Amino acid sequence: MPVCLNRDSSIHELLKGDAVPDTPQHLDFRERSAGCIDIGLLNNMPDGALHSTERQFFTLLNAAAGGVVVRLSLFALPEVPRSDSAQDHIRRFYSGIGDLWSRRLDGLIITGTEPRTANLRDEPYWGSMTRVLDWAAENTHSTICSCLAAHAAVLHLDGIERRRLSDKRFGLFQCNPACSHPLTAAIPPNLVMPHSRWNDLPEDGLVACGYRILMRSGDAGADTFVKPGKSPFVFFQGHPEYEANTLMLEYRRDIARYIRGERETYPSMPQRYFDPETAAALTLLRERARHQPHENLVADFPTALAEKNLQTPWRSAAARIYGNWLTFLCARKEERLEATAGRKALVAERDVLVHRSAAAGD
Repeated sequence: MPVCLNRDSSIHELLKGDAVPDTPQHLDFRERSAGCIDIGLLNNMPDGALHSTERQFFTLLNAAAGGVVVRLSLFALPEVPRSDSAQDHIRRFYSGIGDLWSRRLDGLIITGTEPRTANLRDEPYWGSMTRVLDWAAENTHSTICSCLAAHAAVLHLDGIERRRLSDKRFGLFQCNPACSHPLTAAIPPNLVMPHSRWNDLPEDGLVACGYRILMRSGDAGADTFVKPGKSPFVFFQGHPEYEANTLMLEYRRDIARYIRGERETYPSMPQRYFDPETAAALTLLRERARHQPHENLVADFPTALAEKNLQTPWRSAAARIYGNWLTFLCARKEERLEATAGRKALVAERDVLVHRSAAAGD
């Protein structure tokens, strides 16, 4: 399998207990091979999703890599609140954010996190996030920004403000390629992508600032878009990395928050996601929770029924998109290696000429 950790610990230890494909303990990573690339994952997800996000991106990169060897380094913004157990996990498997500044990564993936303020500039991690974005523009061949990270990036880079939606954009949404681009090469003309967000970015504002829309949805707006440049930024408003049950777990979490009085309204069911039998059971649960909410209702969530019929129709397209991104990184690394070799050859040739000139002068 082509993914390894850039730490003493192995993928086996990181994902201990998870049902993931078997992986070798050690991979032959050759620094000067274009088929071996370094990728950073800046995982900002809350504690409850920290471990599942690691697994999701490992599984997706593994499916996308083909013959490419990916060396994965994990990072986290220090200002994102963490429990003691999560901090211990990060200390064991993650590199400190300070280590990032001296690194040269081929690619970087930045996840979102749950917002705590209406204005992203007021988030406690805003300063660290913007520093990472500025660093990535100069020190990677390309960076992926997911969901809230995408909103933070376009706000920082071009001042584009996100817009609050009247309800959570939640579920599976049909998307279509908006143009021909290497990143979306060989994906089907019609596909679905998971979305889970309270905010949206205006497509006209993105286009006006030079962003290129790659995939869009009639119901969910811009799904995937890029910002061309020295190090192109790739943005997903959706979540191609999600597993089959991720939206279900989010929905169950939101119901629990309603029952505990942590939110005023009962959450909307994810669109086009549950089969009719599960949707009917969840509708009954909603009526019970509205009339007589109590903590025990959370245990009545029909998890087993729902998981029986959950699928991942987006998975092959997601692997293809990430595979295209890895191919781009390999090509950029090859260009860099060739340029470095060319410069070394010129220096060597100059040294020979200087030596000959000095010898002739003698």
